[in-house]
Amino acid sequence: MFKSKLKALDYMYWDKVNGNNVQHFRKLVVWLEDQKIRHYTIQDRAGLREINSNEWDKHFEKYLLDVGCPITTTNIDKLEWLAGLAVRLEFEDDVEKYRQSKNENKKDNAVPSVKSTNPLDNLNFQQNEFKDGVKSLAQILKIGQHSDHLTTLDACGKYITHRLNPTALKNPNSVILKGTPFPINNTEMGFDMGDKILNNTAKALNLLYIQDLRNLQTSINETIVAVQNITANPKTDTKAGKVGV
Repeated sequence: MFKSKLKALDYMYWDKVNGNNVQHFRKLVVWLEDQKIRHYTIQDRAGLREINSNEWDKHFEKYLLDVGCPITTTNIDKLEWLAGLAVRLEFEDDVEKYRQSKNENKKDNAVPSVKSTNPLDNLNFQQNEFKDGVKSLAQILKIGQHSDHLTTLDACGKYITHRLNPTALKNPNSVILKGTPFPINNTEMGFDMGDKILNNTAKALNLLYIQDLRNLQTSINETIVAVQNITANPKTDTKAGKVGV
């Protein structure tokens, strides 16, 4: 992270700097102050620039106090804090430049937009014209209206899928319900919720659940039959002496 900060600051030797080396350390402090932080005037930097002086550490500690460095641990930690301060000041000096660069990177990394040729993708499902169309369709199919027009549309779609598919149109009797309607209101659920409406709702949900289980079982049976048809009649290559090739 420390070297990444130096690289971002365009420090020429960012990949070679050794914070544990006294000369490297002091030169980098001077560079940060001269080029990026610029807290002192040029004259006040004289003490820091004397990197071979025995008084340099004293000037460095005063400098840390003047820039408001809160770090009291190692010199490496203090140096990293100074690098972070330099990065922040560099950004504040030219905010618009970095914002523009950030926006350009977002554009470069953006997923290319794909324009659909399907006219249904361009529909506005909340327009009154669309809602009126759903209402008219439901009336034609004799399907009850829901307060949410999209729920009504979903019901219409299910009706069309099951009752108006090509197979059903060829043989309408296969989808016409026959027999006596199930007396849902007269059935016993085995419990009483204390409200007639709640009881009837629970009965309806129970029947729907049973229907889902029945459809699932039908799908499972169809899968088993399909697998049996494959395994019970394997292709045989008599020349290779193998079964199931």
